[in-house]
Amino acid sequence: MIPVGSENLNRRFPLMTCLILAALFAVWILVQGAGLNATTLARSVCNLGMVPGELTGLARLNTAVPIGRGLWCTVDQDPINVLTPLLSIFLHGGWGHLLGNALFFWVFGKTVEDSMGRLGFLGFFLLCGLTAAAAQVALSPASPVPMVGASGAISGIMGAHLLLHPRVRIKVLFFFFIFIRVVPLPAWLILVWWFGLQVLGALPELNVLNPEISGGTAFGAHVGGFTAGLLMVKFFAKAIQNPVRFRAA
Repeated sequence: MIPVGSENLNRRFPLMTCLILAALFAVWILVQGAGLNATTLARSVCNLGMVPGELTGLARLNTAVPIGRGLWCTVDQDPINVLTPLLSIFLHGGWGHLLGNALFFWVFGKTVEDSMGRLGFLGFFLLCGLTAAAAQVALSPASPVPMVGASGAISGIMGAHLLLHPRVRIKVLFFFFIFIRVVPLPAWLILVWWFGLQVLGALPELNVLNPEISGGTAFGAHVGGFTAGLLMVKFFAKAIQNPVRFRAA
């Protein structure tokens, strides 16, 4: 179930949504080399990605984590580590990671921006991303594994969308064997379903015997970001009381 569009009619052009998307792609291309060089990509993830154990000091110094064929990330005490919760929001691990995040951000972000205003939306996006990072650190405080991606911040945008525009219809691409179809569904149904999957995915991260069992996806950050969006949206949204305009199916 992949969201590919929204039937909501925005009141103005989603400039900040576009600027944030441009920043994500610019960092991917200019800083991470568009994933074309494995060493460049690994260096960006290792040096600028958020490592929970580095922030808490609970990961053993010089612990090496495999990140690719012949490539390892090592726990260090670089001063830039304190900035990685913010920097990591704009980094990604591959084209699929980036494009998937960009799609979700575009579908839900432009509608939320319309309700918050451009600067408010930017602040909300960043704050949700930082809260998502804090949630991941809380779940895996000793983890030496770097985390990158805007999905925590985007999860916050999705949480805000759930409260602001629950009945807006989202166009969803369905795959079922040879059956492929775009179906409009209410946003609340998609978002509640998605959040439930993230909660289920985050449960293994609570396993004290093997905290890395979740398999590489920071579900804790998704849950934390979504929850932050739910809790903070009332402080940012300007148009909660305005009627929502959307097309009926």
